[in-house]
Amino acid sequence: MNEKKVVNKNKDRDLKKYLKIIYEAIPVIIMVILIALIKNDYFLSLIYIIILIASLYFKYEKKDYLIFIFGFLIMTLFETLFIQTGVEVFNRKTLFGIMPLWLPILWGYGFIAIKRSIKILNL
Repeated sequence: MNEKKVVNKNKDRDLKKYLKIIYEAIPVIIMVILIALIKNDYFLSLIYIIILIASLYFKYEKKDYLIFIFGFLIMTLFETLFIQTGVEVFNRKTLFGIMPLWLPILWGYGFIAIKRSIKILNL
């Protein structure tokens, strides 16, 4: 009987962790959905910046800005490399004439969400 309580506590703890991870992913999910709904890359980038600022205002963790800048810069570099080697092609080319302006913002916030998820999982 005592074993069942331990198992149930572990399941409850795991469920809470998964729900926290889903919560952390909500801004990224919204950002991805907006890609199909907003065709103007400049307006979409503005919306992404608003989501980023609001998300960090409501919950800022140590080094989130550093993680964002790292994700923003490193993924811009890699996306450029992928495009130049023909691995990726974008129809929306508002940044450097090769990729969407909003893409590095999405990647930057994605890195924050990944960092927070890893922290939740205690990895």
